[in-house]
Amino acid sequence: MKPNILLMNFTHVYEQERFIRNQRFQWLDCTDLNGTDCYCDEEAALKLKQRMEPFAPDGIHFIDSGNDHYVSKFWTDKIREPFSLVVFDHHPDMQPSLYEEMLSCGSWIKAVIDTNPFLQKVLIVGADERLIHAIPVSYSSRVKCYSEASFSHEEAWRNFSREHVNEPVYISVDKDVLNKKAAVTNWDQGKFSLAELEELLAIIFRQEKVIGVDICGETTYSLDLFEEQHDLQIDSEANRELLNWFLSQTTETSRII
Repeated sequence: MKPNILLMNFTHVYEQERFIRNQRFQWLDCTDLNGTDCYCDEEAALKLKQRMEPFAPDGIHFIDSGNDHYVSKFWTDKIREPFSLVVFDHHPDMQPSLYEEMLSCGSWIKAVIDTNPFLQKVLIVGADERLIHAIPVSYSSRVKCYSEASFSHEEAWRNFSREHVNEPVYISVDKDVLNKKAAVTNWDQGKFSLAELEELLAIIFRQEKVIGVDICGETTYSLDLFEEQHDLQIDSEANRELLNWFLSQTTETSRII
């Protein structure tokens, strides 16, 4: 994986986070787009794809809040070889969209499975067990889930360590898989610590070729300025830690201070 770093700016939230103070970042301004919050309409999808055109799926992509997680589909649409998708998310994101013509943050994985001829397999890690049970049985041959609760037992860690795919992987991380001490998001959250998430990511990097990574789950603005600054600081630190970790997998010397 190449250590290219791109920030997709939908809500201005990254401008408030300290981890961005690095000249290696590339910015993709999306703040002027309408029809992108939770649901992405056809006009917004076309404009987003046009703006993403110069960028490859390899590297590290920060894609703003969980409301924009559907952007992961646009990144994986760029992959032109057989690949598997590994998603760390408290939600499986496989529910049918309420509006058939619109992609949503809760339907994007289903859309990738339904439309991408290069996708071989999906691993969903850290989702709520109740939500996993709602995934249609018809997808069971291509989707494998490791629930958040299962990782309280060593067996799940062993099974995940044995997991292997025969093709490169693209990784998508929604920080709502983390507990509230590690990140603050605009959705209900899981219980993983940053150390546990990184341990799971390390298993993938040891065993698979990684094409690229995206990260979402930024907090939303609050009416309470003190609370907002506190949340931004937590998310900024989580982003800095994850970025340093991913860079450490690509080069010994790439560190963000």
